Amino acid sequence: MAVVKASLLYGVIAAFLSSAVLAYVEDLDDTFKDTRVNDIWLVDFYAPWCGYCKKLEPVWYDVGAELKRSGSPVRVGKMDATAYSGMASEFGVRGYPTIKLLKGDLAYNYKGPRTKDDIVEFANRVAGPAVRALPSKQMFEHMLKRHDVLFVYVGGESPLKEKYSDVAAELIVYTYFFSASEEVFPESVTLPELPAVVVFKDGGYFTYDEYEDASLSSWVNKERFQGYLQIDGFTLYELGETGKLVAIAVIDEKDPTEESGRLKTLIQRVAKEYREHFNRDFQFGHMDGNDYINSLIMGEVTVPSVIILNTSNEQYFLPGEPIETMEQLVQFITSVLNGSAQAYGGDGIIQRIKRVAFDARSTIMSVFRSSPLLGCFLFGLPLGVISLMCYGICTAESDDGPDDIDALKREGLTDEEEEEEDEEEERQRAAELEGPDEEDDDAGEDVGEKDPEEKKTD
Repeated sequence: MAVVKASLLYGVIAAFLSSAVLAYVEDLDDTFKDTRVNDIWLVDFYAPWCGYCKKLEPVWYDVGAELKRSGSPVRVGKMDATAYSGMASEFGVRGYPTIKLLKGDLAYNYKGPRTKDDIVEFANRVAGPAVRALPSKQMFEHMLKRHDVLFVYVGGESPLKEKYSDVAAELIVYTYFFSASEEVFPESVTLPELPAVVVFKDGGYFTYDEYEDASLSSWVNKERFQGYLQIDGFTLYELGETGKLVAIAVIDEKDPTEESGRLKTLIQRVAKEYREHFNRDFQFGHMDGNDYINSLIMGEVTVPSVIILNTSNEQYFLPGEPIETMEQLVQFITSVLNGSAQAYGGDGIIQRIKRVAFDARSTIMSVFRSSPLLGCFLFGLPLGVISLMCYGICTAESDDGPDDIDALKREGLTDEEEEEEDEEEERQRAAELEGPDEEDDDAGEDVGEKDPEEKKTD
């Protein structure tokens, strides 16, 4: 009896906690547009039939509970984009699920991993001020340990500060932006002039140069990653927005070899030692396994190996010979940079056709691997129906009967020719009506009885 009571108590507590978590996420309707202005909202636009949306749902409730517990000003909601399609269209929703943070008149798209921690971090970053102040050395050191990449504006009021504020408002979806006075930096940090925009990463710092680095927005977008990364499919997608080529050591971390370690070390050294030569155009890193790369280039990349990807036009470059030294790797990267290396792939019409065929084959193979019976039903049944239809068409008898053939023969004849044709047909019918027996009797009579003239001759 006590066990039953305990079970009921746990069930009541679990139901209460579940309802409390659900209460942190609000269901939104078409009145949301008018009521949202005075608040910051994190909204999940979903479709009831979407599998990814269903997978996100429990994570989304955890996000709502976490933001509520931390005292964040961000309110969390979800909207059925199929039921309120007009509202979703106004917010620029094109797919499901779409996560947006709405702040005043601005709408920020979330493109990161769909995990609770990543989404909460995004909400807290974007909900706050675009540029945060670093008032002391202690705060600077704390932020430097917390962030792999740290952008800081140094100086007073200036046109550069206005540009920096605009860039921060635009790119805060990716990273944090700070401002500070020169006194908060360690003595080892020396700036050529003020005001300045500095990025701290990879154990050093680098200053924006308006004359060499073009626009501030472009520079920040390219510098928002560390010089060397562990790259996966999502990271590679984000790197595509920087416009850089991506040099990757493809290795197998589950079965590391001496060759894998050597290639990884070479890529790391190039990223650090040749930063001034390649940083504007290349991002460096390594990828575990070749499955993603193979699907991307629709080919086979050996492990370990080096490949350079151009994500803007789907081209890729492979070394002509195995990379064994730093000099060979630098020479290969330089050949890609100056255009002398052989480019493969691309986004031409032939490659697009190949991509469609490759994706279709991959989809079919994945279905058969996961569920052979379902694959046979989905693809075997339509093929069987089509085969039966083709067989029926090929084996069907001709609809053109004898009458149709005669009609075709009579086309183009004159009236006299038609009359002669009719008379001939009548004679043939009469001959057929006489029959073979009558012909035989006539023949017998001719043999048995002689003509009178013949008798006289006899």
